[in-house]
Amino acid sequence: QVQLVESGGGLVQAGGSLRLSCAASGNIFSINHMGWYRQAPGKQRELVARITGGGTISYADSVKGRFTISRDNDKKMVYLQMNGLKPEDTALYYCNVVTHTWYDYWGQGTQVTVSS
Repeated sequence: QVQLVESGGGLVQAGGSLRLSCAASGNIFSINHMGWYRQAPGKQRELVARITGGGTISYADSVKGRFTISRDNDKKMVYLQMNGLKPEDTALYYCNVVTHTWYDYWGQGTQVTVSS
């Protein structure tokens, strides 16, 4: 059994900040990639940020300079610091973990709503 649990979402005004956290637990020996995706109503799920096991980080163009991804390998956690939030950031944010067996796991999502 493998489980990913996201937390930290909420309702904020434009320009505000949130910090998302994701904890991985269960039958996971080791983790390769960790990342965050988001999906707004009526839109496709999109990659927000990703960090590899070697520490290589990538961001969607829409969040560069505003969001920061980080991970704690010992705790098997990944974080997303979101600053300068915009209404277009409103979405359900999903944690994604790729294990050493290259199997993808997903959390159930945490809602981020940014008001104008």
